[in-house]
Amino acid sequence: MINNLEIINVAIEVATYAHRHQYRKGTDIPYISHPFAVGMILAQAECDVEVVAAGILHDVVEDTEITLLEIEQRFGRRVAQIVSGVSEPDKSLTWEERKKHTLEFLKTAPLEIRLVSCADKLHNIVSIRRDMEKIGEAVWSRFNRGKEQQAWYYRNVLVSLGHSGRFKLLDILQQEIDTVFRTK
Repeated sequence: MINNLEIINVAIEVATYAHRHQYRKGTDIPYISHPFAVGMILAQAECDVEVVAAGILHDVVEDTEITLLEIEQRFGRRVAQIVSGVSEPDKSLTWEERKKHTLEFLKTAPLEIRLVSCADKLHNIVSIRRDMEKIGEAVWSRFNRGKEQQAWYYRNVLVSLGHSGRFKLLDILQQEIDTVFRTK
């Protein structure tokens, strides 16, 4: 296992390699920008290095060939448990089934998993807001589910993440969700 001085550097290297051929949905932006941003959000929130590393690695098991066992062997059990907690367990389920599972799980998940999930959703909603400023409502065509279903999911994520207690990142996420999904 890696020591705390190297964990962030190695997490960046692993995530960069794992996501090397991926791009953000409907864009030409390299996907790795998202895990890096999630890690930076967590670092700014003064999370410890294992939580930051898990944030950087949060999509590798779900979206690449890297396994949880490999994460545990390289980064330790805690990082692997956080990554596991923020990964969708069964990609064969429908979008609705996967999101409902996530919403239920987050209600009782440990704080470190809720923090990584919150940072993930925060970066996603900020990206959506920024893209809305550029291309307007056309941004919703990038998603398998439109604005209404996305609003349902993000609003319920807020409830689930805050079910066991509030934290500062959650307040920032709420502001962004309110901005993106405000009614006119």
